[in-house]
Parts: sequence; C-alpha cells; structure tokens
Amino acid sequence: MVSRKVPSGDTFPLPWEQVLWAALAAGAAAFCLIAILNCGGYRYGIGDQAFYVPAVVQHLNPNLFPRDRAMLHAQDRFMLYDDATAAAARATGISVQTLFFSGYLIGMALLYGGAVALGRVMYTSWWAVSLLVTLLTLRHRITQTGANTLEAYFQPRMMAFGLGAWALAAYLRGHGAVALGIVAVCFAIHPTTALWFGIWIAVALAVTERQWRRPLLAAGMAGAVLSWWAVTAGPLRGHLSRMDPLWASAMAGKDYIFPSDWNASFWVVNFAYLPVAVAIYLFRRRRGVALPREIGLLAGAGALVCVFLISWPLMLAGVALALQLQTSRVFWMADLLAAIYIAWLFGEAPRAPAVRRAIVAAAIAIAIGRGVFVWRAEHAGNPIVRLTFPQDNWTDAMRWIATTPADTHVLATPAHAWMYGTSVRVSGERDVYLEEVKDLALALYSREVAIEALQRIRDAQHFDALTPAQLQSLASRYDLDYLVVERDLDLPLAYRNEQFRVYTLQP
Repeated sequence: MVSRKVPSGDTFPLPWEQVLWAALAAGAAAFCLIAILNCGGYRYGIGDQAFYVPAVVQHLNPNLFPRDRAMLHAQDRFMLYDDATAAAARATGISVQTLFFSGYLIGMALLYGGAVALGRVMYTSWWAVSLLVTLLTLRHRITQTGANTLEAYFQPRMMAFGLGAWALAAYLRGHGAVALGIVAVCFAIHPTTALWFGIWIAVALAVTERQWRRPLLAAGMAGAVLSWWAVTAGPLRGHLSRMDPLWASAMAGKDYIFPSDWNASFWVVNFAYLPVAVAIYLFRRRRGVALPREIGLLAGAGALVCVFLISWPLMLAGVALALQLQTSRVFWMADLLAAIYIAWLFGEAPRAPAVRRAIVAAAIAIAIGRGVFVWRAEHAGNPIVRLTFPQDNWTDAMRWIATTPADTHVLATPAHAWMYGTSVRVSGERDVYLEEVKDLALALYSREVAIEALQRIRDAQHFDALTPAQLQSLASRYDLDYLVVERDLDLPLAYRNEQFRVYTLQP
C-alpha cells in the first residue's frame, strides 16, 4: 500500500492510508464531543429552533399555525432549508428531531473536515492542524453580534459555515470553480453566510487568479442587476426604507442590531482579527513558508471588513435592509481567519518540536476542561445529547396541548420559551399569543410583525397579575382558546399537573 502524503516536519509516521483515515475519523469524533461539551450539550428545540422547528413542521402539517404562519414567513421566505428538511422527513419517515441532530452532526463534521483541509494546505505539521481543530471547539460569541461560533442546537448557518471552510481550502489549492460551487450550495442552506463566503472567495480569486477576473466581473454585474430587481420589485421590495422608531423599538433589547448599542469591545476585538492575521502572514513570508494565494485570502477578508464599513452609515441611518443583513457577522469569518494563522504561529512556528507538542497538548487539555466545566457546572443536569424534550411539567402540559385541534390558539407568559426551555410552537405545535424572544427577533424582517408584537406586549403587561376577567377579555380580542399558567384561577380547568394549569378561555 502506498502511503498518502501528509504534512511533514515533526509529524508521526503514517505508513498506511487506512491508519490516516482511522485517525481522522477518531479526530472527528473527539472534535464533535469536545465541541458539544463546550456548548453545554446538544438540546433539541431550544434557542433559534423556536423558529426553525415550526418552519419545518408547518410544511409537514399544513393545518398547523394558521395564525402564526404569516409571521414565520417573514423569515422563512428567504430560505430553502425548511422545505428541504420537510421533504426529507416525508420521503424517509425520519422524525424532525433525528433530522435536526443529523444536520447538527453533519455541520460539525463539515467544520472539522474544513479545518483539516485548510491545515493540510497551510501547515506542514499535524501539530498545527490539531491546534486549529482544537481552537474551533471553543465556543464563543462573536463580540456583540447575533452569532456564536458553535451552537447547542442545529442551526443551518453552522452547516453553511463548515462548507465555507471547505471552499476556502479549495481556493487555496487552486480549485476556484470548486470553491464557488461549494458557496452556491451554501446559498440553499443559509443565504447570508453564503454571501459573506462568496464575497471572500470572489475577491481572493480576483486578486490572485487573472483568468477569473472577467468572469467574476460579469457575475458581479449580473448580481448587482439581480439585487436591484430584488429591492425594487422582488422579494426585498420596500426593505430600503428607514426603520422608524416604533419598528426599531421592538428590537430594543438586542444589543447586536443597532450600531448605537455597540461598545468599545465591538470595535477593539472585531477589528483586531484582520491585523493579527496580516502580522502573522508577514512573519510567514519572512520565514519563506507563505503560500502565493494567502494574499487573496487576506484581501477577501479585508473586502468583508469594507462591506461592513460601507453598511455602517446605512445602519446608523436605520435603513431596514442594512440592519437585516447584520453585516457585523462578517467578523465571524475574520475570527476563523485569525484562528488559522494563530494555529500556525503556536503549533508550527516554534522550532523546538517539544514546544509545539506542549502547546497543542495544553490547548487540548484546556478545551476538554472548559467543555466539562460548561457541561457540568453551567448546564448541570443536561445530558450530552438530548434528542427529545425534557421530561418535565412544561413538556407534560405541552403534550396535552398537542392533542387539541390544530387551530388552537394558546396563551402563556410571553417569556415562556426561556423560562421553561421550549416555546409552545415547538413542544406544543400550536399557535401562541406571543413568544417574546423569537417574535421580536422575527420583527427585524417585518414592520407588521413588529407592530403586532409590540401591541401584544402592551396588552399582556403584568401578565402574572391579570385577573380572570382581564384574561377572558384578552381571549375575546385575540381568539385565544387555552391559558397555561402556574397559578390557580377561577376559570374552567381543562388539564393540570404538579406545576401547570391549563384553563379553557372560550365559553
């Protein structure tokens, strides 16, 4: 058997290709486990899945969410992921829970594989590859943006990001068409993540590959025409208008949308990524190990920063589309770029092999230790993987709600999703009066959704103190069928458990 060429230097010998693949597979399993621990465990139905789960389920059962469908459409009209997942569930009979976890693992595997592919191009040592992979297990928020580098649940942008890493590796290997093809696939999964990788790679190709300049210029002109149509007559029509104060007030609690909410850490941390990468690149060039296409990689990242700077005054002016694109997320890509160069600096630049090994070993120990701490201390009681809803009183109440007619309209505390773990739409599969976390997030994409959410917040003020008469008045106004609360009320009781009471609100 001919051995496969691998990064050289102080690497361990791999005489058989099977051994290499076995080692990579073991590394993938370890990467997924450490990353999941650093997220506090995988949990189905939490976080952004307050949108993603109903977005899929509504395609599987068209009778569900007759009232909330318009609100869900404010975001899902820009995505193909929900249609594709529902189609897969129908075709295979696999549950949404299993499909989401499978997507989660695929996203993790893509990120791991992309990191290895990047490392095999950029480095000559497996120690540096190992360090890059380890760095990517350390979940953190991209400073004052709405993005984390990893999530504890399936989020399509994670899968798109993993594919983006593969696209970068393809570009560095000189496979420009493959890189752009991967980005095209990303668009079907998460359009904005794909957009940022598309800009990154297109600029990189234009800088380093002369033969790509005319095709990219033509594609850019076509894209500009298509974008103009989209914002003037297409699906983004009206999104160039300014977000008025009432609309903006719906997102007042989200510190990542409006530039006025960003503090000094946003500018210091996010604008440090590119200079760090450039400084290490110059060091690599002096050492004679820099690749010719690295300059394109840096130029593309610089173009992303320029996109953000161009959008910044538009965001300050309150232009809706500029705010909806959340261009500050380009710093997630800059974070990856910095990690690539930092892994080389500490995993390969030191001349003493013992130093490299010690650094990598320490990083792995820190990643494992941090993961165990996050899982056992910050998220105590969570299993490492939970594919179903927690077996608690809230899930029990939602299981009963799920037996009611498909057009049932439920009233619960507006804070129920973060208080009890899942939203009524996810665990009860029914329309809900208000779920303040996700409804206000979706308000970013629609003024109508924002106004409706604000009105419902006002009408349900001091929810826990509302009297039976006030609750029935609210039910009459919004056609509500059932109330789920933790207190005893003088209302017809439909169901109860140790914690929750479900009252009938309709005569």
